[in-house]
Amino acid sequence: MLLSAASFSVMVASAKYLGGRIPAAQIVLVRTLFAIVATYAFLYQAGISPRGNRQGLLALRGLLGFGALLCLYSALPRLPLAEATLIQYMNPIFVTVLAVPILGERVGRASLLALAVAFCGLVFVAKPALLFGVGDALDPVGVGLGLTAALLSSLAYISVRKLVETEHRMVIVLYFPLVSAPLALLLVLGNYVAPTLAEWGLLGLIAVFTQLGQIFLTRGLAQEKAGRASTVGYAQVLFAAGWGALLFGDLPDVWSLVGALLILAAVVTIARSKER
Repeated sequence: MLLSAASFSVMVASAKYLGGRIPAAQIVLVRTLFAIVATYAFLYQAGISPRGNRQGLLALRGLLGFGALLCLYSALPRLPLAEATLIQYMNPIFVTVLAVPILGERVGRASLLALAVAFCGLVFVAKPALLFGVGDALDPVGVGLGLTAALLSSLAYISVRKLVETEHRMVIVLYFPLVSAPLALLLVLGNYVAPTLAEWGLLGLIAVFTQLGQIFLTRGLAQEKAGRASTVGYAQVLFAAGWGALLFGDLPDVWSLVGALLILAAVVTIARSKER
């Protein structure tokens, strides 16, 4: 999960560096085409059938991943990198809530309190204009896209937890781009932007490091409970803060730092509660 977080941080920094000139669907298309080739080559070499046993759930996992990536790439040009990553990484909170009806996991009183603290932290990070003034508020559309990405990611995490019971890890990884590529292609048609050489390099980084992130993510979730495993991915926020400061000069303000600490405290509380 830590290697997954590091890989995804390179991916989001590269997408942010594209600055919104390349449409989000086009970024998803390049990433998914690379993933199809790389993953299928691995399955072929290993002699593993790419068909899978639960095609419906595999397709759903791919659809959820597509929606999450599209929302994330659309949010990044609108938000500072650290804040965008932090908002998207509310998914452990959503995982904890949704794992109750879907996976049958329990949420105790400490976890319920932690959930409330996490959403208070989100308010400090997003800084809505009604409470903080227009000058300090993050782009509300960007915040909405980031939260949608987090929600869809949490559902994808939970679907992976179910799929690893019957599917090979790399088959799960394969279905993500198999579903995403045709959907991304439909959105790109008529809206294609020719990348420069530098932008092709960034697209290549996104493709390679997202593939690595997916592989590490799937392996991590295969060995740990959904809520606890996803908390380790919070290291991506630290990586993103470093990339944001180094590449874009973005430094989180005091409110964002307070919000990040509240969210982190909530996630750690939930993880410890699950261990007990």
